[in-house]
Order: sequence, then C-alpha cells, then structure tokens
Amino acid sequence: MTNSPDPRAELGAFLRSRRERLAPAALGLPVAPRRRTPGLRRAEVAESAGISTSWYAWLEQGRVRTSEQVLRSVARALHLDAAETAHVLSFAEDAPPTGAAPASWVSPNLRSLVDAMLPHPAMVIDPHWDLLAWNASYAALLTDLARLPPKRRNMLWLVFRWPPCRALLADWEAEARSLLGQFRARAAHHPDDPRYAEIIEAIRADPCAARWLDERETAAFRPAVKRFRHPAAGELRLRSVKLAAVDEPGHHFLAYLPDGPDSEAALHRLR
Repeated sequence: MTNSPDPRAELGAFLRSRRERLAPAALGLPVAPRRRTPGLRRAEVAESAGISTSWYAWLEQGRVRTSEQVLRSVARALHLDAAETAHVLSFAEDAPPTGAAPASWVSPNLRSLVDAMLPHPAMVIDPHWDLLAWNASYAALLTDLARLPPKRRNMLWLVFRWPPCRALLADWEAEARSLLGQFRARAAHHPDDPRYAEIIEAIRADPCAARWLDERETAAFRPAVKRFRHPAAGELRLRSVKLAAVDEPGHHFLAYLPDGPDSEAALHRLR
C-alpha cells in the first residue's frame, strides 16, 4: 500500500482513526466544552489500557512494535469489535506469518474439485483475491472471467469496478464493505507488494471504495448467506464456504451452496 511504507505506520494510523471516532462518554469521561481533540486523547487511551502515554504515542506514530498483551489492552480501551481486534493483534511483534508467497499455478486436484462442485459455483483465489480457477456455474452466476483481462479477474475489481455487480448483489453495500475490510486488513501486512497496491489504486476510482479505504474499514471473513438477483435464474440465497488449500499455501477454495430448495432449483437454471 503506497500510503503505509511500514506495517507499524499502518497500525498507528488504524489506532488513531479508532481513537478519533470514540466519544469520551464511552469511557465515562466528562465532555469538556472546549475539547480540541476529536474523540479521545492519547493520554485517555493510554490510561485505560494501562500503558504510558509516550508508549501509546509511539504506537500511533509507527515508531515501535509491541506484544499481543499490550495490543489487547489497547483494543479493549478503544472498544474495538472482534474483527478490529484481530486486525490489531496481527501486528504483534510475535505474530505468526500471514501467509505464503502468492502463486498463480493451481494443481489439477484443486481444479478437479472446483469442477466437481457443479452445479454449485466454486472458485480458487490467491492471496490477492485474484481468481485462478472457476467452474461453469460461477461463470454463469457472475460472468465469464475468461473474457476479462487477467488483472481484472479479481474479487475486489468485480465488486467495485464491474457495474453489473451492484444489481447482482442484493446487499451490495454491506457485501462490498465487508470484502474491502477483509482485503485491506490483509494488504496492510504487505506494504511492498505491488499487486496489492495495484488493486487498491484501481478500486479507488469508485467513490465508495475510496471513502471506505480512507476510513480504514476492516473486517473478518464469516460464513454468510449472500443474496443474488440473477437476470435469468431469479433470486438466489447462497451460503459461502471458504477453505484453505493446505497443499497449496496462499490459495483458498470458495464455494456457494444453496440456502433452501428454491435456490437449489435456481442453481440448475444457471446451467
């Protein structure tokens, strides 16, 4: 990511954005009439977290890394939700690696699994969420990705830059915000990776994406029911499933399973 040359700077910017949006009343603090700082003061967060003001200031300034224990205390002080807390903890000095180097190759076994999922849409993505393999049902549900240039075969690009997606996803805004939050949390750990930067630059052309990126939205993947409004098959309710490919580090297998008999029948109409 071009605006964060160091993961410590990304963590600092994220903590600052959450501190500035938290009202003093959340900590039971009085609201001064001439309070100049938006949200909480650094000293107030530090006191609530049980650390020194200078150490917390260094965290926001991207000057230090710290332990999981300290970051948990800071997360509690900032009233972060589960996804935000997980994002902050991923910057701990003893945090495990976030994933293996990306690869564009997909094994025949994984491709066979994708095809075997028919009529259920299925795909394989890499760490950048570039789509590496997909079956006929996924192409019928969304679009034939083979017709797109390789660098546009990306989940973020499809959601924000492919116009039909807004009509196809019944809950587009919620889905788009969640997807972007997940992607941004991952990209923050790879500030020097040109593909992450390239994707973010491309989706910034969308006003919603640009605004949510600047707000530093973050999210965690959760299995959920997605609602599609397909021009040929009608409305579909599909449960998303995501699995890590153990023998292909960095690759994930995704599938959409019908949430009820009506959606099962609609999937057959896609073929």
